[in-house]
Amino acid sequence: MTSKGPLSIFTRRREIPLWRDERVLQAIAQVISAFVVIGFIIWIIINFFEAARGRGLNLGFGFLQEPAEFPISDPILPFDPSRSFGYAFLVGVVKTLLVAGIGVVLATVLGIIVGLARLSTNWLLNKIALAYIEIHRNIPLLVLLFLWYFPVFNSLPPVKDSIVWPGPTYLSERGLYLTWPRLEPGSGILVISIIFAIVLALIAFILLRRRRVATGQQTYHVVISLAILLILPTAGWFLSGGSPIRMDTPVLEGFNFTGGMRLTPEFAALLVGLVTYTAAFIAEVVRAGIQSVHVGQVEAAKSVGLSSFQVTSLVIFPQALRVIIPPLISQYLNLTKNSSLALLIGYQDLFGVAKIAINQAGRAVQVFFMVMATYLTMSLITSLVLNIYNRRIQLVER
Repeated sequence: MTSKGPLSIFTRRREIPLWRDERVLQAIAQVISAFVVIGFIIWIIINFFEAARGRGLNLGFGFLQEPAEFPISDPILPFDPSRSFGYAFLVGVVKTLLVAGIGVVLATVLGIIVGLARLSTNWLLNKIALAYIEIHRNIPLLVLLFLWYFPVFNSLPPVKDSIVWPGPTYLSERGLYLTWPRLEPGSGILVISIIFAIVLALIAFILLRRRRVATGQQTYHVVISLAILLILPTAGWFLSGGSPIRMDTPVLEGFNFTGGMRLTPEFAALLVGLVTYTAAFIAEVVRAGIQSVHVGQVEAAKSVGLSSFQVTSLVIFPQALRVIIPPLISQYLNLTKNSSLALLIGYQDLFGVAKIAINQAGRAVQVFFMVMATYLTMSLITSLVLNIYNRRIQLVER
């Protein structure tokens, strides 16, 4: 009797000729394809450098050490025209990161609010959210930026007739001037205590929450974390002398305000446009994620006595995040890349600084390469962080 066990099956597989083995043929095809693609890329690069040398183009990056000799409006970092092209590029990157960072936070908050309003049983609230989403999703972002900049922020009153809000806060054609806290000498103790409080509160929150999940006992992890965030900075305030922060108030001197913090009309128009546009897409993502949670989960949570807020925060949102996070990553990346439209309303971010650098230095290839690499790096880091979080919240099948 012939054996048909695993050994005989393995023997029959080994008897297949290599030129007929599908796995071997697939491996060979992949190797050949890789060589063809890599060879094609190398050929393009070699031809590009030969063409550049033939036209006398210098593809080096030594120009980054040369003086930029152009100003940058409202730089986040100290800047003057004597600074190098490399430092000017860094200032543009920081301005882009500022817009993207604030925009992501505000767009997420607004998108969640609009998404929840879209699911509201209140007819009027539901229809207002629907109108907001449809209007912003069907208007090009560039048109939306122009609508915010020219009819709204460019039509504000002159400085002497500024709109005054509590704070004091002044709104005029020169921008928004806010009363802003400034650190005084000796405020290092307060800063250290705040940083230490944030780190310690996060550690306490994570450890106590894990203990509650493991033992089922109430650990009051939220209350304890909030107490740490309150007590340690308060202690740092008194240890630093009791006045480590000074409120810098804007004051009208001559034809403009001095002091405080200024938000230019260009920055405000760009930020508002990006936030309202992206929030409309995030709202739909949130709505779809919430609706993906089975209604039985909600009914079960209500049956054990959870309030509406507890049902939303403890049952619906944790499960909806598994659906929300992947498309949310795309919206964050879109917001970051769409910030390059700032050039068209006069805000000098990364792309605006790059355009001026090309005109000044005449190194279009190098500058565009740096711009592409910067946007690619920001996008990859954002995707990496959110994908790590997404993997941690996914259901694990056993």
